[in-house]
Amino acid sequence: MHGRWRVSVALAYAVFVLVGMSAGVGGVLLPAQIDDYGVDKTTIGITFFTFSAGFMLAGATAGSLVDRLGTRAALVAGGGAFVLAGLYTATRPPFVALVAVQVMAGYGTGVLESVLNAHLTRLPSATTLLNHLHAFFGVGALLGPLLAAWMLGFLPWTAVWLVLAVLCLPLTAGFLMAYPGSGAAAGRAEGKEPQSGVPAALDEPGGTSDGPGGASEKPGKGLLAAALRMPGVLLASVFLAVYVGLEIGVGNWGFSFMVEEYEQPDLAAGYTVSGYWLGLTLGRFLISPVAARLGLTATGMAFVCLFGVTASAALTWMAPVAMVAAAGFALLGFFLGPLFPTAMVVVPRLTAPRLVPTAIGVMNGVSVIGGSAFPWLAGAVAQGVGVWTLMPFALTLALLQLVIWRLLVTRMTAEEDAPAPSLG
Repeated sequence: MHGRWRVSVALAYAVFVLVGMSAGVGGVLLPAQIDDYGVDKTTIGITFFTFSAGFMLAGATAGSLVDRLGTRAALVAGGGAFVLAGLYTATRPPFVALVAVQVMAGYGTGVLESVLNAHLTRLPSATTLLNHLHAFFGVGALLGPLLAAWMLGFLPWTAVWLVLAVLCLPLTAGFLMAYPGSGAAAGRAEGKEPQSGVPAALDEPGGTSDGPGGASEKPGKGLLAAALRMPGVLLASVFLAVYVGLEIGVGNWGFSFMVEEYEQPDLAAGYTVSGYWLGLTLGRFLISPVAARLGLTATGMAFVCLFGVTASAALTWMAPVAMVAAAGFALLGFFLGPLFPTAMVVVPRLTAPRLVPTAIGVMNGVSVIGGSAFPWLAGAVAQGVGVWTLMPFALTLALLQLVIWRLLVTRMTAEEDAPAPSLG
């Protein structure tokens, strides 16, 4: 890999560690925020919705940002929003302002995720790169709670967000050096050509590289509407909504499941949930290289993982003892791990190259809906019927994923052969 691309990938990994840390600290900081502001759990939960609103807005606009400004400027905008939101949160604003600033935090996070996913889909070995990218999110999610718990021992909760904002500053500066700017002309002037296999137009605003059907309209014109008209993009979005709902639903309610169903002590139940998240991280590091050695395509690897998720959910549901259930949780996370990045990998097969950043933004945004709705539904069912329903619920979502993925794979050839969507 060319030196510049290698640096851009390393920087993307570092950003996803930071994004994972920001997600991981939330649960640890909530009790301190509740005490500080004198609110209850329901009221503090409003911040979840405002963050999600910002994240969805990022998904809807990230493609236009890349198309108009280029990858570099879009990433700087996302990093800048993250830094500003973190610095303002560190001032301990009034509660209403804390709720409002989550829109900016969600927007910055969403832009960083969407643009970096789109960037890596264009590089050789994209399946492996994207699996590693999301694995580093898991690394950050494991480190974040440890950092927050340690800092809360001698500092206020606001200091945690100050550290996250400061950590993002050098990463945002790195975007200016490692990522493509507003056109290929500058690169050619420096004697640098795009890497083989990476279309130059994909990294330029208004690029006109033809993909399935091509695209050559004016920059930013109707990108979101065009992406939303493509059935393959919509199917992929629904797939990720179900995936994130399953991932977060099991992660949120797995502790209660082990305590109430298997009468596990809190510490043992906590280890089980940690094993689930560790499995998810390891799956993203390990499965893709093994699949490549076996000659599996990205879609074939996803089918193997989907069958593994289904079998693991069934195993955990029917496990006779806690140890077997704990192993089922770890396996469930392991096979879930590659599915999100693999869905990103196939986006270029679903739409024209110029629409890829927009399509990925849409998929990221819709995934937040599933990440909110399905865990809430799992909790409501558990409240009314019993927490034993978590695994049948997970198994149902696993089977639904299989059906959607099958439909998505069936559409891929049709999308590749279809004429370009009108961007007018």
